[in-house]
Amino acid sequence: MTEGALAGFTVAVTAERRRTEMEALLERRGARVVSAPAITIIPLIDDEALHAATAACIGLEPHLVVATTGFGFRGWLEAAEGWGLGDQLRTSLRGARILARGPKPCGAIRAAGLTEEWAAKTEANEEILQRLLSEGVAGQRIVVQEHGEPQTEFVESLRSAGAAVVEVPVYRWAMPPDVAPVKRLADQVAAGQIDAVTFTSAPAVKAFLEIAGAASAEVERAFAGRTLAACVGPVTAAPLVERGVPVVMPERYRLGALIKTVTDELPKRAVRLQVAGSTLEVRGHAVLIDGVIHGLAPAAMAMLTALARRPGAVVSKDQLAEALPRGNDGHAVDVAVARLRAALGSGKHIETVIKRGYRLRVDEAA
Repeated sequence: MTEGALAGFTVAVTAERRRTEMEALLERRGARVVSAPAITIIPLIDDEALHAATAACIGLEPHLVVATTGFGFRGWLEAAEGWGLGDQLRTSLRGARILARGPKPCGAIRAAGLTEEWAAKTEANEEILQRLLSEGVAGQRIVVQEHGEPQTEFVESLRSAGAAVVEVPVYRWAMPPDVAPVKRLADQVAAGQIDAVTFTSAPAVKAFLEIAGAASAEVERAFAGRTLAACVGPVTAAPLVERGVPVVMPERYRLGALIKTVTDELPKRAVRLQVAGSTLEVRGHAVLIDGVIHGLAPAAMAMLTALARRPGAVVSKDQLAEALPRGNDGHAVDVAVARLRAALGSGKHIETVIKRGYRLRVDEAA
């Protein structure tokens, strides 16, 4: 049902975790995939801070445990097993109420033979905090499993309300060792060469914009125009939303649902025209003619896109020259149009208007 649905579109993946899975899902749907992990995960399995926090949790006999990510919760238990503290940690957790920041940590909790009392539907710390503060936490011993960075405001709010809090740093987010692929992706987005960028974490969004540097304003304009910013959920989308950048996200905050959202949304953005008796669907780097994909070189794609913006109208050579990737003169336009006709398999779609330019032979808008 989805095979080929993204043919002709270029989709970027900024995630490190499950990157291969995302790439495979997108490629299976026909997308051209650009991979540029914006952050890297640094496990802290041998970190002294994690060992000390684990020992503190065991000795604390917590009333309540907040599990924020499935990946982090599993990593915590694996580290404890490596230190010979696995059974003691599970015993300590079993005696506490466990709250989860959404369904993902629930899976890890249950896999450990434990049971969560409640899970935040929004997958946001704010929902957990609101619940705890409304219940009252004075005198409570609370363990908070961090997710990539210290949860400073969350923890301080609990402490201010009278709770004793132990923070468990299982892993950290960091910039990738090589930021060149991310910088290149930002430049491609700014240049209009990417149809969608997928994000699966807020730190990845922040890192992407930071690495974009001087191009970040152009990137945001691209997201407001032709490039789809697709986020796995509202927590991930928050840094973009705060900047006024439009985003799309699935109803269910899952990777598969994110891919489905991209698969549903991008074809809606394609330009569909009836041209010389054929249905043309202009996509990011290709065109579908009566449902058959035709890949186009950048110059030919630029010509078709420029003509499709004014369907049926004559577009001058000067205007078309401005649309060429590297700019050029009327001769370069003639060459690009000739190659476009060859790629389309027929000269019937594009009409030469002597001394004026070119136009699509549009029957009517599709």
